Amino acid sequence: MASPQFCFCHAVAANPLPMAPKQALCSLILKSPFSSSITRSAKSHYHRNCCYSCTVDACVDVKELRSPDLVALEYADLNLTDKISRELGHVRIRQHVNPLSSSFSVPARIPDWREVFRNPTLPLMVDIGSGSGRFLIWLAKKNPDSANYLGLEIRQKLVKRAELWVKELALGNIHFLFANATVSFRQLVLEYPGPLMFVSILCPDPHFKKRHHKRRVVQKLLVDCIISNLLPGGKVFVQSDVLEVALDMRNQFDAESHVLQHIDETDPSKLIDDDGWLLNNPMGIRTEREIHAEFEGAKIYRRLYQKRT
Repeated sequence: MASPQFCFCHAVAANPLPMAPKQALCSLILKSPFSSSITRSAKSHYHRNCCYSCTVDACVDVKELRSPDLVALEYADLNLTDKISRELGHVRIRQHVNPLSSSFSVPARIPDWREVFRNPTLPLMVDIGSGSGRFLIWLAKKNPDSANYLGLEIRQKLVKRAELWVKELALGNIHFLFANATVSFRQLVLEYPGPLMFVSILCPDPHFKKRHHKRRVVQKLLVDCIISNLLPGGKVFVQSDVLEVALDMRNQFDAESHVLQHIDETDPSKLIDDDGWLLNNPMGIRTEREIHAEFEGAKIYRRLYQKRT
């Protein structure tokens, strides 16, 4: 892969700053359209050199792209600290777990919504399989007063770390639960005081082997539960970097066309390719898995549905 080149003059031209101090220049670089191509080592180079001495003609070659660096830059505005990981110990992530195991069959305890949300009547977004939680935390921080966010994750240590991050950021519109969505989703949304307006299922575990397809999160029972509880006008967003999994999810939600319609039918500005996949991520930020997959050259297959009114 050829290394991209970042030219500081492009950033200055796009964001002119007269006699900008070194801190502004450093911030300007990281917020430029080229920031997703900058590695951590390159950031350090910019801070040591460009912030003190570079001119608008200076160009820096980015030596080697690493997807963890791109994740860190995508979520840099959150300023999540490492001390949280030290408090929990090493957060080891099991990539695949068996949701049919008896250990995941107990429904999650319904929280006191008045305790976990500042305003428990706001419209609710549920992210099924929230992973590290950074994606949902970013959305909650961006929309502090217009919606509440609930992340359901089957790996408990990720939930504990995400909740510590929420506490550190003092966010009153987001909560994470250790839960098997297949078992717990229905009761959670039924007990929530406000309307369910958005459900996302983003890059779920693929469970490739045919005998393991029953472990996939998108099953008819969950699809029916989502549709029956979603407010008219509410949306369902699914995506995967595995075509087989994306097609499986698509087929199940497409089968409910009497209740759901794909977003391009209601909003012509949402462009799709020849196969009906959304060309762009509508959320404003990518998930970590999405960043890693695109870095490796994979295509992300996306569908966004809206419940008929």
